[in-house]
Amino acid sequence: MFDFLEKKHAILVTEFDRYVIDHHEFAVKIPQNAQIVLQVEGDEEYNEWSRQLADRQRESNQIVAYVKVKGLKPAKSRLIKPVLSKVAVA
Repeated sequence: MFDFLEKKHAILVTEFDRYVIDHHEFAVKIPQNAQIVLQVEGDEEYNEWSRQLADRQRESNQIVAYVKVKGLKPAKSRLIKPVLSKVAVA
């Protein structure tokens, strides 16, 4: 199960990074050098795992910032006009 949680966390961290790059007004509210703890609405298993991970990684006296999200939109392909040029028969 931890493998699933680690993968989910990696996706959430990547999307969070994208979000703060695109939303400067949100990013400036995060204290400098804060430990970010991502939390997903309705997913207590992930939330507990994420809090425990943050506790293990946090430096002493480090500010903790909890970021709660409702979830992720479905993934969409970012390919631009793919062309199928050849189909091989096995």
